[in-house]
Amino acid sequence: MLTPKKIKHRKWQKGRSLKRKAETRGTTLAYGSYGLKAETSAWINGRQIEAARRAISNFVQREGKVWIRVFPDKPITQKPPEVTMGGGKGDVKEFVFPVHPGRILFEMDGVPEPVARAAFRLAGHKLPVRTRVVVKE
Repeated sequence: MLTPKKIKHRKWQKGRSLKRKAETRGTTLAYGSYGLKAETSAWINGRQIEAARRAISNFVQREGKVWIRVFPDKPITQKPPEVTMGGGKGDVKEFVFPVHPGRILFEMDGVPEPVARAAFRLAGHKLPVRTRVVVKE
């Protein structure tokens, strides 16, 4: 599972709502010919990224090359069940990556277009966002 080796601050604030803005960085293909682009916003955790990566690599039988363009580095805290209010912020439960619409999540090269589309379709089912396959012109 993807987690950062070191973090500067153990607990972060939640941040603003994901619904308002579109992504400004990471919106174009940089490495491969095909990409999986997010169309909605959500938090993606390391387990979901790994499940999508496995779906892609299993479908293409480890041909071509796959790039993961997101990394979960935002710590999310949670207090234990049945704990009263107060007592400070909870412990870190998981790390997530906040995705906004337009972000490229995965890229692929070295496989035919129908294979890449089918692999990305399978990977999109593992993620909590609506996705679309994009092709480099």
